[in-house]
Amino acid sequence: MSLRIFDTATRTLRDFTPLHKGHVSMYLCGATPQTHPHIGHVRSGVAFDIVRRWFLANGYDVAFVRNVTDIDDKILTKAAEHNRPWWEWVSTYERAFSKAYDQLGVLPPSVEPRATGHVTQMIDYMQRLIDAGFAYPADGSVYFDVAAWVATSGSDYGCLSGNRIEEMEQGETDNTGKRNPLDFALWKAAKPGEPSWPTPWGAGRPGWHLECSAMATWYLGGEFDIHGGGLDLQFPHHENEIAQSHAAGDGFARYWMHNHWVTMAGEKMSKSLGNVLSVPEILKLVRPVELRYYLGSAHYRSMLEYSPEALQEAAQGYRRIEAFLDRVGPVEIGEWTPGFAEAMDDDFAVPRALAEIHTAVRTGNSALAAQDESEARRIAGSVRAMAGVLGIDPQSDTWAETATADADAAHAALDVLVQAELQRRTDARTAKDWVLADEVRDRLNAAGIAVTDTPDGPEWSLQN
Repeated sequence: MSLRIFDTATRTLRDFTPLHKGHVSMYLCGATPQTHPHIGHVRSGVAFDIVRRWFLANGYDVAFVRNVTDIDDKILTKAAEHNRPWWEWVSTYERAFSKAYDQLGVLPPSVEPRATGHVTQMIDYMQRLIDAGFAYPADGSVYFDVAAWVATSGSDYGCLSGNRIEEMEQGETDNTGKRNPLDFALWKAAKPGEPSWPTPWGAGRPGWHLECSAMATWYLGGEFDIHGGGLDLQFPHHENEIAQSHAAGDGFARYWMHNHWVTMAGEKMSKSLGNVLSVPEILKLVRPVELRYYLGSAHYRSMLEYSPEALQEAAQGYRRIEAFLDRVGPVEIGEWTPGFAEAMDDDFAVPRALAEIHTAVRTGNSALAAQDESEARRIAGSVRAMAGVLGIDPQSDTWAETATADADAAHAALDVLVQAELQRRTDARTAKDWVLADEVRDRLNAAGIAVTDTPDGPEWSLQN
C-alpha cells in the first residue's frame, strides 16, 4: 500500500507523491515563545517528528523547516508586564521550547528560522502582492485585499477551513486604514515603544501570516510538499497563508496536515483557560520518553484528553516494551512487521502501529519463556525497528543514556537506604544482638540484596 495522507484542504485521504522523487519538503508552524511550553504545544512537535521519521525510515531525504514566531502582540505584552526587553523574553522561552523538544527526542529541524531574521523576504513578498493588485499600503501598514483576491480566485478563500467569507473574523484589533474588515495585516505600522523595521511603506513589524509564507517559500521554494500545524491554526493563519501565497503566484503547500489538541475536561489546553500543564511539571511525574509515548500514542488527528491516569497508563505501556528488550539484551535493529508498515502508510495510524509493537512484545516474551533465545532476539530487533520510527526505542542512543542515568540515580537512592540498614546490623552485632542482626540481613536478602562482610566492613550488591 502506498502512503496516504489526510489532506485538510480536500478533506480526503490522498496518495502521497513527493514534488521531487526521493525528497520530502515539510514546513511546520512552530512556537510563539512567551512562556514555558505545555504538553499541548509539544504534541505538534512529537506528531510531526513521527511523520518525518517514517519518511526517513523509507529512504527519503527530508527538508524539515520549523519556524519560531519571535515577534508578536502577546510576546510584547508579556515582556512589558514583567518589565523585560522583548528580545530577552522571547529568547528565554525559545530556549525552553528547544529544551522540551530535545528532552522528548524530537529531531532538530533542518533549519529553524525566526521571523525577525526574514524581514527582507517579507518586503519582497509584499511588493509582489502589491504589484499583483492584491495588497495595499495604508498609514504605514500593508493589508491583503481579500475582496480583490476572491474576485479573482472564486471560491479559493475558505478552502482550508470551510468557513464562509461573510462569517470570517480576522481577530485583528487594529483596523486603521483597512478598506474591508475581511482584509488582514501583512505589515503593522510602528507604535511608540514597540520594535520596528524599515520598509518602503513605513517602519513597523511583520504580520503573523506573512511570516510563514515568506519563510516557507524562502527555504522550500514556491511549491513544497507538506505544511503542518495545530488544528487551531486552520483559520485565520493557514487560510491567510494560502490566500497570500497563491495571490503572489506560488503553488505553496501540496498537502495540509493538522494535529488535534490536548484537552482537559473536554476543553483545549491553553493559557487563557488556566489548565496548562507545563513540560517541566509533567516530567516530574514520568520520564521524558514516557511523555513522548503518551503524546504520540493517539492518532495525530484525534483529540488527546489528558488525565494523570492516562499518562501513567501510557508510561506502563512503554515500560512493557522496555522490560522485554532489557530481558533480551542488546540487539541490532531488525525489520518492522507488514502490519506496522500498513498502519504508518495509512495516514500515520500510530495506535495501530503501537498495537503491532505490543503484539510483538507478547510474542517475544512467550519465546523467552520457551527459552527460544534466537526467536526472542529476532522479535526484539523488529520491536526496535518499529519503536525507532516512533522515537521510543529504549536501546537507541537517546534513551539508553537516559536509562543509564535513571539507573545510576536509583542505585544512589537505594544505597542510602541500604547503608542505613547495614549500620543497624553493625550496631546490633556490636551489641551482640544476633537476632536483630540476622533479621536485617534476611530482610535485605529477601529484597534481592546480598550482604558480604569484608575487613573494611559490610558491602552490598544486587543478586543476579
